[in-house]
Amino acid sequence: MDLLTGLVVDETQTVTLAELCRCCSLPAEEVMVMVEYGIVEPLETRVTHSRWQFSGSSVVRIQRAMRLQRDLGVNLAGAALALELLDEVRASRQQLAGRRKWE
Repeated sequence: MDLLTGLVVDETQTVTLAELCRCCSLPAEEVMVMVEYGIVEPLETRVTHSRWQFSGSSVVRIQRAMRLQRDLGVNLAGAALALELLDEVRASRQQLAGRRKWE
């Protein structure tokens, strides 16, 4: 029997850099590189990176980027672009669903 594990992510919750690293099994340096590529953004950029806070959805974005790297061999720049395009598709679908609701 396979054991499934998961993580419940609340998008309204904030996580520290250390918590984000722990959730994603990444060193802080790799998360900082992902910030540079725009994969995730700290909520407040004017503080030192040791005090960065991230939204709960950052956990999911980093995990998606890691899957793109692992499964498709995409580099971080490609992962950032793919995630941005997926966000745009999701937003377009929500907008279209909202319009259909009023028809």
